[in-house]
Amino acid sequence: MTSGVDGSMPAVGGAELGRTCALAVECARELARDAGRHPELFPGRPFDAGFHHSLALVGAFGSPWATARELRAVNRAALWVFAVDLLIDHVAASRDEVAELVGECLAVAGGAAPRTPATRFLAELRDEAGSPAWHEQLERMLTAMAREWDWRSGDRPDLETYLDNADSTGSSFVNLAHWSATGDPWTLANLDRVRAIGDEVQRYLRLLNDLATRDREAGWGDVNALTLGAGPAEVTARMGELSQRAGALIEPLRESAPRTALYLERQLTFNTGFYGLSDFWGAL
Repeated sequence: MTSGVDGSMPAVGGAELGRTCALAVECARELARDAGRHPELFPGRPFDAGFHHSLALVGAFGSPWATARELRAVNRAALWVFAVDLLIDHVAASRDEVAELVGECLAVAGGAAPRTPATRFLAELRDEAGSPAWHEQLERMLTAMAREWDWRSGDRPDLETYLDNADSTGSSFVNLAHWSATGDPWTLANLDRVRAIGDEVQRYLRLLNDLATRDREAGWGDVNALTLGAGPAEVTARMGELSQRAGALIEPLRESAPRTALYLERQLTFNTGFYGLSDFWGAL
């Protein structure tokens, strides 16, 4: 099954759609249970019921052949990314607090005992899907998030520098958790190549999020390509370039790793359609 990076999809049977939606409902219930075990980390605002269902839909439509158990790693990794993003962007009151959080997370990823709500959940992820590559990608993500915190009050980057920091979205970290837990032998043997393609998709998603949520992020004070000075036309044009390049990189995967190819493709198409109407976050 193929689809266009503009978000268009071929006809899909009602039974397939129904199964995928049921899978998402099951995953959303599990995400809500996870959040309920860590109430300090996941307050009801902005982690409302709609948030859990939205997040579960991404995993279900990205890997519709999977079971809820198989999607546990990708869903929980995504859930934690949103939590740490909130802590850095909206809870941390100083650069020292950001640095402390990053340091604590990296220490726990390396095996230290957790002492905070964020690191206790992270320790669960580590024990389920941790690996040297997972740890390295976690460091890339947290470093990028901290860099965005600096940009809010310091020098503003140009668009290319901003895109080079797209690890802040957490997309590649979530991908790696998914492949570490459920990847086929070819994907796991060629993880560097697959990760590089995921990084290209991640840059597209960075701009898609910025374009779709610019009003909300401006109100929240978040760093965004448009709040940094890029115009909508420039962002849209760059998104077109990124989607074409990502699609060209995904295409050769279809023979060797068809599920990995479809998963990456649907990161483009599902999110393009989703952000056309909604956002993941609830009200802050």
